[in-house]
Amino acid sequence: METVADYFGSLVFNDAVMREKLPKDIYKTLRKTVSEGKDIDLAVANSVANAMKVWAIEHGCTHYTHWFQPMTGITAEKHDGFILPLEDGSAITEFSGRQLIKGEPDASSFPSGGLRATFEARGYTAWDPTSFAFIKDDVLCIPTVFCSYGGESLDKKTPLLRSIEVIGKQALRILRLFGDEKTKRVTPSVGAEQEYFLIRREDYVARRDLLYTGRTLFGARPPKGQQLNDHYFGSIKPKVKEFMKDLDESLWRLGVAAKTEHNEAAPAQHELAPLYTTVNTACDHNQIMMDVMKRVAARHGLICLLAEKPFEGVNGSGKHNNWSLSTDDGQNLLDPGKTPAENAQFLVFLVATLAAVDEYQDILRISVASPGNDRRLGAAEAPPAVISMFLGDELTSVLEAIESGKTYRGEGGGIMEIGVHVLPKFPKDTSDRNRTSPFAFTGNKFEFRMPGSSLSIAGPNTVLNTIVAEELSRIADELEGAEDFNAALSEVIRRYVSEHKRIIYSGNGYTKEWEAEAARRGLSNYKTLPDALAHMCDRKNVELFERHRIFTEKELASRRDVILENYVTVTGIEADTMVDMIRKEILPAAAKYVKTLSETVFAKKNMTPQGDVRFEEKLLSRLSSLENSLYDESERLASLSEKLREIADHTDGAAFCRDCLIPCMAEARATADGLEELTDRAYWPYPTYGDILFAVR
Repeated sequence: METVADYFGSLVFNDAVMREKLPKDIYKTLRKTVSEGKDIDLAVANSVANAMKVWAIEHGCTHYTHWFQPMTGITAEKHDGFILPLEDGSAITEFSGRQLIKGEPDASSFPSGGLRATFEARGYTAWDPTSFAFIKDDVLCIPTVFCSYGGESLDKKTPLLRSIEVIGKQALRILRLFGDEKTKRVTPSVGAEQEYFLIRREDYVARRDLLYTGRTLFGARPPKGQQLNDHYFGSIKPKVKEFMKDLDESLWRLGVAAKTEHNEAAPAQHELAPLYTTVNTACDHNQIMMDVMKRVAARHGLICLLAEKPFEGVNGSGKHNNWSLSTDDGQNLLDPGKTPAENAQFLVFLVATLAAVDEYQDILRISVASPGNDRRLGAAEAPPAVISMFLGDELTSVLEAIESGKTYRGEGGGIMEIGVHVLPKFPKDTSDRNRTSPFAFTGNKFEFRMPGSSLSIAGPNTVLNTIVAEELSRIADELEGAEDFNAALSEVIRRYVSEHKRIIYSGNGYTKEWEAEAARRGLSNYKTLPDALAHMCDRKNVELFERHRIFTEKELASRRDVILENYVTVTGIEADTMVDMIRKEILPAAAKYVKTLSETVFAKKNMTPQGDVRFEEKLLSRLSSLENSLYDESERLASLSEKLREIADHTDGAAFCRDCLIPCMAEARATADGLEELTDRAYWPYPTYGDILFAVR
């Protein structure tokens, strides 16, 4: 019987396969080149390409693709055959080092935010040898970066790779200060928990809103939602269990270490969490995971919804980004140590992260901005738009003692003399996790809870890596020139705690009191995407990314424009879909029901002069009122949608969506949902929330 160990990673051209397939000297050269970040020699590339081709063909592949991650947030691929026709009419298989290293897909239709003109089709893909190639649907997929003819980044992976290099360099500076000369590399590690909904395919195709937008634009709340919490961690339904089993096996063959799966809080909602891995691999794996989820669901007659808020009134879906820093010998730099020196080192990385989140709240919030996340943030099981950090009671008390210079007495009676160079081992934190915190320390990692379920995690991790690298760089600059290292270290940690403690909050992030307190502390609260994006190119943010060579100002502005354009486009599509559904489905359905009720009233009155039709007449009055209101709202919505198409500037368009279009959509939805609550089920034109959320068994 085949076990997981037998087939895990069987579709991945991983290190084990390379060690087997490549000549020893080529393998050693490749691994050294990758670890040192040098360019690949063409002779090495030719050998690797040939081995890849032979391996892929052995697995049934006829094509290869440079698999890349454009600014759409999803992946892209162009398939090329291994075939090379000969003059005599025969053919051979071909795949060279040049073809491995570089590709040239048509870039004309990918969003660029003005980095290239529409008529300029050239874009280039370049092999990322730090990420393993894999086979998907009998196609060899080679992870690559994507850039323009002028060299500007057009993708999500390039800035991520830059940020990995930057934070590794700055983290090594800190380690050297503490006498660590053995560590050669520091890399961010990530585990991204993925939430999603599973619904029946027949329910999906019956609703135009799901087909066109990936979420429901209408839907009255059913009598039962998630009030009983009976779905959360409950017994997994047989149909869902079959899907999960198939999903696990499919992901394991692709080397994705899918580990934990369970029902989430909302009915029809589930979660899959992989094991930790390096951030570059984690980002690739999360993209693979989302793609495979959809494909596997289709095999089971299901649809996997990754939208942040596919259903109103129940939990939305997020992607909790668990982030830490790891050395090449397995040391977690966010894990408190056993000696005073280890704990002092831990505190440096802790306060650097503290300062990074405080100083760059805006860019961290921007990194998770999307139309779907605007509807999710602040709702159940999602953090608020105000960014704060939760450290736990014990660690918060330690920092307070450090700031004040007083002796810390732990709950267990332990005493900590504050003077960084004499810190004993930290006591184990006994406080609970704060589920309302956007950025929570959970023992040896930070859980960034704000990313939405459909989001590429490359963006948030690029930002997180960069802002922490910035603070580590500042600390290293200060400590490297210190005459008394221990005294300087103690002062740096104390000062960082004092200057950035406003970002620490342990209470309920959902309350109005916290919102008011956050404002008093000077914390930002960008509730909508346009509010947040207005600060993306603030001078401090431009200088940050340029200083570390993550983005040029032009590249940063391009990403702002891509996000704004997407927000406008998505909102416009949703508005047009609402108008279409109201005009062609909802109002006709309500009219048919009104006609039936009217005929009933007429019949009952004719049966007897004293016929009691109070119920029917009251219902008719309410239905007619709602019909008229919905008609007026749909006409207004159609007019606003037309005005949106006339706005050329994306910033103005986004503001128009926020201030005019979205409020009008909310009004139309409320009216339509009111009609649904009063209309006979037999007349309603599509599956209701109750039908959809509880159908998969």
